[in-house]
Amino acid sequence: MKRESGAKVHQANIQAAKAVADIIRTTLGPRSMLKMLLDASGGIVVTNDGNAILREIDIAHPAAKSMIELSRTQDEEVGDGTTSVIVLAGEMLHVAQAFIDKSYHPTVICRAYTKALDDAIAVLDKIAMPVDVNDRAAMLGLVKSSIGTKFTGQFGDLIADLAIDATTTAGVDLGQEDSEVLKGVMFNKDVVAPGKMRRKIVNPRIILLDCPVEYKKGENQTNAELMKEEDWQVLLEMEEEYIKNLCAQILKFKPDLVITEKGLSDLAIHYLSKAGVSAIRRLRKTDNNRIARACGAVIVNRPEELQESDVGTRAGLFEIKKIGDEFFAFIVDCKDPKACTVLLRGASKDVLNEVERNLQDAMSVARNILKNPKLLPGGGATELTVSATLKQKSSSVEGVEKWPYEAAALAFEAIPRTLAQNCGLNVIRTMTQLQGKHANGENAWVGLDGRSGDIVDMKERKVWDSYSVKSQTFKTAIEAACMLLRIDDIVSGIKKKQAPGASAPKQPQIETEGDADNEQMIPE
Repeated sequence: MKRESGAKVHQANIQAAKAVADIIRTTLGPRSMLKMLLDASGGIVVTNDGNAILREIDIAHPAAKSMIELSRTQDEEVGDGTTSVIVLAGEMLHVAQAFIDKSYHPTVICRAYTKALDDAIAVLDKIAMPVDVNDRAAMLGLVKSSIGTKFTGQFGDLIADLAIDATTTAGVDLGQEDSEVLKGVMFNKDVVAPGKMRRKIVNPRIILLDCPVEYKKGENQTNAELMKEEDWQVLLEMEEEYIKNLCAQILKFKPDLVITEKGLSDLAIHYLSKAGVSAIRRLRKTDNNRIARACGAVIVNRPEELQESDVGTRAGLFEIKKIGDEFFAFIVDCKDPKACTVLLRGASKDVLNEVERNLQDAMSVARNILKNPKLLPGGGATELTVSATLKQKSSSVEGVEKWPYEAAALAFEAIPRTLAQNCGLNVIRTMTQLQGKHANGENAWVGLDGRSGDIVDMKERKVWDSYSVKSQTFKTAIEAACMLLRIDDIVSGIKKKQAPGASAPKQPQIETEGDADNEQMIPE
């Protein structure tokens, strides 16, 4: 058993949390640096998405692990602000360190922090401004500021457009780098008989099956003994008849496209192509569900049960295109689709992965706005306003909690400070100017333009953050800081030390099938 307790643990936890925060501190803001990571399998990841970095890092320290969890929850909850949450939590712990050294009790600090959190959220509510979800320009500005910090900032508008289209699925095709949001779905399959079946169908009637269109095979080897030559013929004819009926049941609905998750036998293909129906087989279940949502079809398990209502008619076009050297089937121009595909193309695998990560962030930002249409200023303005207001309020906080409360107020400045650092500005001078502007909680919208490093009104520069991301960031960061502060004991069970000289106990040998038939089995 190994046990550490008391101040030592607090120190270690704070150190660990700060170490994690320092790793990704430089990835905050538009002038952010990229990190290059080698993952376990030797692949290379180049990114500045806080969560993606921390996901790849392998850390043993328990406190640091919980910091990493933070960015993950943030990513799952709201999808953006993964970097800020870690930087903020690290800063909260950092300011708490002074109080721990003065032997304040952790619960006191936590109480102060929680109070600060409530007030911070109240400030957010005060300065938030509502946004009209249908006002595309405002939406674009918001999404752009959230991904302006990312590598794809240079195709900013494109990614922002993609994200908003994907979340509102009112897809508008944009051809930069051939990335687009399809008003429908696409999947990596070709029709079964390329020469015979149509590859482009306008307003197709689509039937989705998840049963095989072939003769049922026996479970395992089935032996049939036939006495007469003719019986064999009968057997074959029965199989053909069966398939013919299946196809007839399907063709009754005059589909243009039949898609199944399972196999299609040659004979079935023949009947279908004779009727001028295109068929696609062995589609992934997830893709099938997406097609169903896009074109309004119902996936049917047995051809006998087909009904007119199961046929998907909402798609405007079925087409097969060749991209690179693979064929892709597109089912697009759907009327009010409930699913859509975002097609990303990029120069190399690394670029593509990064674009995809950024797009996910952008999409969650767009989703958050749709859920909670309120805006806050970006560029560190929100944090500064919160900080200024909390500083004012701290004078009215009674008792010993006043100091940690004030410290929490200061900790919020970590975000604008980091922004200033990443722009390569004179941090102290910039921060003093900003604090002066925000002194009494006025000028709530004045922040730091991360590109040029000027102190400007965020409304003019259109640098926004969505309310749900900010409030989630604050909550997660402060709660995590409190959690780590309240740890006063780390107990780790360690294996018994072996007496020197004793050799390691042998592993009991487990026989695998391979050596089951070794000589030793046979009694002499």
